[in-house]
Amino acid sequence: QQIIQPAVVTAGLKPLRADEEKFGGVIHKAMFERLLLCDYAVADLTSANANVFYELGVRHAQRPASTALMFAEGYGALPFDVNNLRGLPYQLDKQGRPSHPAVDSAALADMLKNCRENKADEIADSPLYQLLQDYPDIQHLKTDVFREQVHYSEQIKQQLFDAREMAKSEEGLIGALIRIDAVKTGLGTLTDTEPGILVDILLSYRACSAWGSMIALVDILPQELKQTLLIQEQFALALNRAKQSARAEKVLQDLLVQYGPSSETLGILGRVYKDLWQEAKEAGQVLQAKSYLKKAINTYIDGFKADWRDAYPGINALTLMALSDEDDPRAAELNPVVTFAVKQKMEQGQPDYWDYATLLELAVLANNQVEAEDYLTDALSEKRELWEGESTARNIKLVSEARADKGEDVSWIKGIVHALTGVG
Repeated sequence: QQIIQPAVVTAGLKPLRADEEKFGGVIHKAMFERLLLCDYAVADLTSANANVFYELGVRHAQRPASTALMFAEGYGALPFDVNNLRGLPYQLDKQGRPSHPAVDSAALADMLKNCRENKADEIADSPLYQLLQDYPDIQHLKTDVFREQVHYSEQIKQQLFDAREMAKSEEGLIGALIRIDAVKTGLGTLTDTEPGILVDILLSYRACSAWGSMIALVDILPQELKQTLLIQEQFALALNRAKQSARAEKVLQDLLVQYGPSSETLGILGRVYKDLWQEAKEAGQVLQAKSYLKKAINTYIDGFKADWRDAYPGINALTLMALSDEDDPRAAELNPVVTFAVKQKMEQGQPDYWDYATLLELAVLANNQVEAEDYLTDALSEKRELWEGESTARNIKLVSEARADKGEDVSWIKGIVHALTGVG
């Protein structure tokens, strides 16, 4: 947003971020089309990411020219195979943020303009075309077809975005679902549909809390997409919300075996156990409820340990600890770490709903009404989907009920729950 996108626009080109089209590691058809058919490409080599270098290799193998390389100065040496290629250095400050974005963006724009001016001569920037005589090129690209596909994808994504906007209110949910269903039906067979569109449909159903529709969609997705981490996590989330907790737990446990611990997988699994705790508690199954509560707390803590930057499992662990009949000494240690994690994330990027929701829950746990109401205002301004507010309200309502049982005044907490959901 600060360097690359403005440079592309200045050069008279249209920015298309390839990584935004990759979901859960799905890079096949859509990703290769972008690598091979885009007239120009920009590759940032700073992080020495294996995916980036693989994709750069694919690009260099098929396109002799018009690939611009860039890297941040002072962030380690580039690998041997690319350290002799011409790349554009740019500047970052100590926090890893662009320190001279205007200067570096202008330099990249000049580089792209040179690519355009040299296009007719196809001055090679690919080492394969530079070094290997008679290396095959691809002069007969189906560029018109490619551009039509990109345009088609953008139209569908706009329709899904409009549907999600409609779903932000209870009154718009039915209309939003009708629109999403229409998009899915219009695609016909899903085999050749871009993965990004299919994931967009799945997340649009999630925005409507249409858990059954999510489950049904996953069942008919192409196998390579269906088996990705992202899809399986969202599948488990939908299963749990649809009261199929045993299936959800099995899916998540399989993911932990296959991919190892992650904050997202363990966060969803913690929610499965939290729901089971509530069900057992409401059914009067005291020992079973106690077991599930302990399991939920430990799973959330494991999720937070898997990635300290993700405060979501951490705040859930703290909330459940506050609801336990027994004092948990880990709470005193965990609270400041969760607070630090969310505040650091907010300082380094654009705060979102979940950041403010986490601070809101921390304030409620601390019984700080003034701070809680301040963070509530921020959270409401960033809320994108109905289920987000419902999820936060659910946690806060649990705290409210526990304190009400102790005879405490919880009227202000009930007001927060109402503001998040419209329900007292």
